[in-house]
Amino acid sequence: MCFYLGAHMSSKEDSNMGDILATEANLLGMIKEYLKFEEFEQTALSFERECKSKGKLVTKPQGSNLRDSKTQVILTDLLCSFDDGDQKVFFEIWTENIPSELNNTDTEAQSLEFYLNIYFAIYPLRRHPGRHDLAEFEERICLFRKYLETRGAALSQTTEFLPYYALPFVPNPSTHPSFKHLFQESWAPKLKDRLEQFLVATLKPYCTPKLLELYRDGGRNTKEMMQQMQLQLAESDRRISSYVRKFNKIKADYHNLIGIAAELVDSLEASVSGKMFSSEYVQSVCVRLLSNQMRQSVVQSTDFTRPGTASSMLRASIGPQRSKDVPMLPSLDYEKLKKDLVDGSDRLKALLLQALRWRLTRSLPGEQRDTVLQAYISNDVLERYSNKQVTVLHLLRSKNEMVRQYTARLINAFASLAEGRVYLSQIPILLKLLMETLRQEDRDSLTRENVLVALQKLSLRRSQQTLMIGEDLISWLVDELQDTEYLTVCTLEYSAALLMNLCLRTKGKRKCAKNAKHVLKVLTSLLEHEYHEVRPYVNGALYSILCLPSVRQEAKEMSVEEILRSCSKEDNADHHRQIQLIIKQLNSAEEEGPDSDDEEEEDDNDEDLLETDVDKEEVLQPQPRELSGESLLTTEYLGIMTNMSTLKQKTTPLPQSSVDEPLQRPVTPSSHRNAKSL
Repeated sequence: MCFYLGAHMSSKEDSNMGDILATEANLLGMIKEYLKFEEFEQTALSFERECKSKGKLVTKPQGSNLRDSKTQVILTDLLCSFDDGDQKVFFEIWTENIPSELNNTDTEAQSLEFYLNIYFAIYPLRRHPGRHDLAEFEERICLFRKYLETRGAALSQTTEFLPYYALPFVPNPSTHPSFKHLFQESWAPKLKDRLEQFLVATLKPYCTPKLLELYRDGGRNTKEMMQQMQLQLAESDRRISSYVRKFNKIKADYHNLIGIAAELVDSLEASVSGKMFSSEYVQSVCVRLLSNQMRQSVVQSTDFTRPGTASSMLRASIGPQRSKDVPMLPSLDYEKLKKDLVDGSDRLKALLLQALRWRLTRSLPGEQRDTVLQAYISNDVLERYSNKQVTVLHLLRSKNEMVRQYTARLINAFASLAEGRVYLSQIPILLKLLMETLRQEDRDSLTRENVLVALQKLSLRRSQQTLMIGEDLISWLVDELQDTEYLTVCTLEYSAALLMNLCLRTKGKRKCAKNAKHVLKVLTSLLEHEYHEVRPYVNGALYSILCLPSVRQEAKEMSVEEILRSCSKEDNADHHRQIQLIIKQLNSAEEEGPDSDDEEEEDDNDEDLLETDVDKEEVLQPQPRELSGESLLTTEYLGIMTNMSTLKQKTTPLPQSSVDEPLQRPVTPSSHRNAKSL
C-alpha cells in the first residue's frame, strides 16, 4: 500500500516537473526569438551558448510558424498577382496589408505604388507586344488617370514622376520616346525585385516575437476585459437588487393574503354558528386586503360597508373595467361635411376641422372612440379615395393660417391612434404635403408643431420611415436641432424622437454617415441640453449610427468618447449605463450589421398615443350664437343613424427596451413616458 502511494506521488511529481521544464523551454525560446528580432546577434549567440552549457532546452515559441507562414502567403500572393497582371487582386491585398500610415508618408512606398500603377496600366501592351489588347488598355488607362487625380496627385510636383502624367493621353506609349523604357525586358523584373525587397521589410511586423506580443496585447486585453466585467458586475448587482425587492414584496403580499384568508375562513365558520360581525371588522379586513394594491389614502377613505365596494376595487386593481352602456355619438352626413370643408368659408372650414377633432379626442376611450374613428375612415373624411384635384388634405396649402393649423391638428389626432396611422399611411400625397408644410411654416407656428408631431407618430410605421428617409427628412431634422434656442420643448423632443426612429433603419444610418461629423456634433451637443427628456432619443440615435465603421471612425477623430464620458458623470444611473453602452459600441470592431430595410418585420406600432394636451392652445373661439364642436355637427350635418360599432383588435405590444439600454425600437415621447411609468 505504501509502495503504491509512493509510486503514485512520484508519478505526479514527475508530471509537474515536466510541465515546468516545458514552460521554461518555451519562455527561453521567446527570449531568443526577441533578441534575434531586435538584431542583438552577439547577445543571442551568447544566450544560446549559456543555455546549452547549462543543459537548458530552448524551443520555438508557439505560433511562430503560423506567423511566418502568414507573411509568406501574403508575399507570394502579391508577387503572383504582379506576374499575372491582376491589378484588382494586387491592390486589394496591398491595401489590406500595407499600413496606411506608411503608404501615405513613406517616400519609398509612394514611389513604388506609383510605378506599380504604371506597370498595371501598360500590362496589356507588354503582355502581347505584337497584338495589343487595346480595349483592356483603355480600361486600365482610365484607372491610372483616376489614380493620378486622387492618390497620385501628391507627386505631381516631383520631377521624377512629372512626365508620366502625360501617359493617359498618349495613344501608343510603347512607341513614344518618353515611355519606351517602360517596355524594355529589364524594366518589369527590376520593379519586381524592388517590390519584393520592400515587402520583406514591410511585412516584418507580422513576425512580431511572441514575447513582445504578450507584453503589448496582454495588458490591453486584460484591461478591456476587466472594464467589461466591472460593467457586467454592476449591472448584475442592480438587477439582483431589483429582483430581491420584488421577491420580498411578493413574499410579504403572500403572507398577508394567507393571514387574511385564514381569518376569513374562521369568520365563515363562525357565521355558520350564527355569530354576527361588525361593519368595523369588515372595514379593517378590506383595508388590509387592498392597502398593497391601491394608494393608502384612497383605501382609508373608502366605505367598505356598502355591498360590492371591496370586490369592485379588487377587480379595478387588476385591470380597468369595461365601461357599460356607453352612448354612441350620432351619425353624420359626411358627404355634405366634406363638401363644405373644401368649398365653405375659411371660418366654417376651421370650425368643422375643430369639431371633427373634438369628436375624436373628447370621445370616451374604447368602443365610443373606436366607433368615431371607424366612421371617419369608412366615410373617407380626408378623401383618400377621392379623384378631385383639391381634397380636404389640400387645406394644408390654404392661405388662411387658421385653416392650415386646424387641418394639421386633425391629422395629428388621426396619427395619435393606431388605426388612424394605418389610414394616413395609405394616402400617397400626405407625406409630400406634410413635408412641404414643415419647410414653409415659421418655426414658432402651431401648424408646424402639429405637423412635426404627426410625422413623429407616423414614423412608427416602416413604410412611412422609408418615405421620410427618401425625402431627406434626416438632414432637415439635424439642421433643426443644431440651434435649439428658438425651439419649443415639444418641437425639441419630437424632433429628436423622430430623428432616432429614422436612424434605426439601415438607410437612415447611411444617410447620417454621409455627413457624420455634422450629425455627431449636433447629437453630442444635445446630450448637454438642459431639457433631459431629450436624452433617451439622442442616446438611441447615437447607439444606432455608431454601428457603422465609418461613423465610428469619424467619432474617434472628434473625441466623442471624451464628450460621452463627461456626460455620464451625472447622478442619473440609467443615463450613465446607456452612455457606457454607447462608448462600448463606439470602441467595437464589428462590421455593419444586417440590412434592416430588407427584414420582413411587422410595423412598429399597435398603441394609441392620444395625449391629454392634444387640444391645447385653442386659438379658435366661437363667436356669440355661433355653433361649434358637437353642436355644429349634430345641428347642420346630422346623418342617418348606422351601427358602426366594431371591436378593435388588440395586438401584442412590442417588447420595450430596458431603461438601462439605448432605445432600439421606434417610439414616440408619449409612449416612452408611458413605458417608463410602468
